Amino acid sequence: MLSMKYVVIIAFIVILGSLASALFFMLKGGQGSEDAQAKQKRMARALTFRIGFSVLLFLGILLAWKLGFIQSTGIAPGR
Repeated sequence: MLSMKYVVIIAFIVILGSLASALFFMLKGGQGSEDAQAKQKRMARALTFRIGFSVLLFLGILLAWKLGFIQSTGIAPGR
């Protein structure tokens, strides 16, 4: 199904964007200031979002496969 390809591509872009924002907050954080703590919280939030969205993407792909929206093209089971 062609629309599933677009959903997966958009999900990967969102995941990479979240990872990039966490990297930005990590690199721009200063040591020992309150601003650094705020940036650490934003970095942790971005990484948490990335992990949650990655799990959601995996479960979505698994559900789409189970419901028949996507088919595997690899080696047949039992061979």
